[in-house]
Amino acid sequence: MYMANLNKNSIKLAIQKEGRLTNETLDFLRKSGLEFESYKQKLFVSARNFPLEILYVRDDDIPDYVESGVVDLGILGQNILNEERPKVKKLLNLRFGFCSLVIAVPKESNITNVKDLKNKKIATTYPSSTKYFFKKQNIPVEIVTISGSVEITPFLGIADAIVDMTSTGSTLALNDLRFLEKLYDSEAVLIANQNATASVYQKNLIGKLIIRFKGVLSAKNYKYVLMNAPEDVLPKLKKITPGLKSPTISPLTKEGWVSVGTVIKEEVFWETVEKLKDLGATGIIVLPIEKMIT
Repeated sequence: MYMANLNKNSIKLAIQKEGRLTNETLDFLRKSGLEFESYKQKLFVSARNFPLEILYVRDDDIPDYVESGVVDLGILGQNILNEERPKVKKLLNLRFGFCSLVIAVPKESNITNVKDLKNKKIATTYPSSTKYFFKKQNIPVEIVTISGSVEITPFLGIADAIVDMTSTGSTLALNDLRFLEKLYDSEAVLIANQNATASVYQKNLIGKLIIRFKGVLSAKNYKYVLMNAPEDVLPKLKKITPGLKSPTISPLTKEGWVSVGTVIKEEVFWETVEKLKDLGATGIIVLPIEKMIT
């Protein structure tokens, strides 16, 4: 890659130029407070408010660029790491781009479990992951590596089953395929060159960037809740809505009532709201949290 115009004092981040993760990656970076332009024709852009160069590349090239040190950081799917196994550091799971690598067979196939695939042909664009899975299962299969769409291969007589990525299963259904077994789950991850933090300067910049990323990730896990509640239930209310440390409490003009502000974990949100209502809380307002630095 031509690097002459890149700022040597900036850290370099490679992202997918065009594909499944592109829009979500750009959205995540902007939520992290990074200001930059994105044009399909551009190979790279500079962030206006942070010493960061963003390179738009093919997703399959990201591991090589990060491992070789062409770039310091990369955002890609865990599935590519599992398949190519580059010598890089994984820094963060980014909680988007969720999908799974699965085995699928034609709907009319008499294959009902993975053991039925013994000595069968499996078409895939993930030969390493497929080989590893069937070797671990001690099931001999013939792997047919395909560079394009694998869904059509069973109907062309090329394979008896496929191994491919799916997020909703709709593509499988559209191609008259049914799910058989999952190999693993995948999501977007942040990776780094093994020497990216060798210098104090780069280590400091990457640390600052990760603080931004973690702020966005933390905010996804919480909701900010405002409510009115009887003052005499505060002890019980504090136990079920501790927030990060403790709820924010303000008196109201209505005697014996207070306004309470707190954060609630997404995973227990509805359960907690039900408890709040049982305690007499009213006027419950739920607000999203854009970023949360702890």
